[in-house]
Amino acid sequence: MHSVRLHYTLSHRTDAEPNGDTALLRHPLMDLLQAVAQKGSISAAARQLNLSYRHVWGELKRWEDVLGHDLIIWEKGQSAKLTEFGDKLMWAERQTQARLAPQLEALRADLERTFAVAFDPEAHVLTLYASHDDALPRLREHAATEGLHLDIRFCGSVDAIRALNEGRCTLAGFHTQSAPSVNSHTALAYQHLLQPGLHKIIGFATRKQGLITAAGNPLKLHSLADVARTQARFVQRSQGTGTRVLLEDLLKQDNLGPQNLNNWPDEEPSHTALAESIASGRCDVGLGIESTAQARGLGFVPLVEEQFHLVCLKSELDSPATQALRDLLQTAAWQDTVKTLAGYAPKNCGKVQSLREELPWWTFARGKRTG
Repeated sequence: MHSVRLHYTLSHRTDAEPNGDTALLRHPLMDLLQAVAQKGSISAAARQLNLSYRHVWGELKRWEDVLGHDLIIWEKGQSAKLTEFGDKLMWAERQTQARLAPQLEALRADLERTFAVAFDPEAHVLTLYASHDDALPRLREHAATEGLHLDIRFCGSVDAIRALNEGRCTLAGFHTQSAPSVNSHTALAYQHLLQPGLHKIIGFATRKQGLITAAGNPLKLHSLADVARTQARFVQRSQGTGTRVLLEDLLKQDNLGPQNLNNWPDEEPSHTALAESIASGRCDVGLGIESTAQARGLGFVPLVEEQFHLVCLKSELDSPATQALRDLLQTAAWQDTVKTLAGYAPKNCGKVQSLREELPWWTFARGKRTG
């Protein structure tokens, strides 16, 4: 069995190729076979294709070795003809072009639109690794209409900041309680990853996290203490996620620990997956954001309002792409979009925030500049 691989080329826009062929899917072997079939000789085919005889002959021989079948009937003094296998290949090519033309045209047009961004001096692309969040997909759609294209990769908050520090993205998105304490799990998770003077925070939004329950909250769960007391089946988020860090802090505030919960053995990588595990009845409750609970028709008990931060290196703060994002975040149109999401509110959108003031974990000598 032979495999099929698709390829594309980039070139200046033209109405047709020099020989008038406008085939949507091209393969160099098919061009060779078509030329030989039309001209009856390799030398004439080479002239039509503006190639050397040696090149055409060599390529035909190479493809015979690759495919394990003869393509040309090589009889000295006779016109070159395609073998039965060669004819069948050409038939398959024509069938492909005829049957798949609409899909191929749609794919070509989509590729053209996507690559047009690279050739547009007014367009920008930003790579963002971020904790799972319902506002970021909306931001991606909104930004694209303004020529700013966000390449978003969702992962845990800790992994997002690590990706930023390793140069794998320009921005990272993570979330914390407002003014987390020096002794919090939040400080333990993020302090060693962020450095005043090196990193800068860009304001984004606040959002509500709390207990996601079955519709109507049938177990009457109103706190983590209720969850522990009733031993309701609790679904955890994955290690390294900001919500897992937040849970540890909330449990600590209630003099509880993870061991006090009836933890479901499977951890979920996103708020959506967590909500699905509750909606399906596998679990009773979990910690997640209000917008996801509402979208799935589940119950929600707010526990905390948290900050969702964007962070970048100071050296990237005034780059054209980052500046374009900061400008967009400050527009009324975007902030009105944020307000449509349950539990969200815009806060300092697009404004550069002091790392030390937002996350007050560091101490410095008096008079020394802070981040």
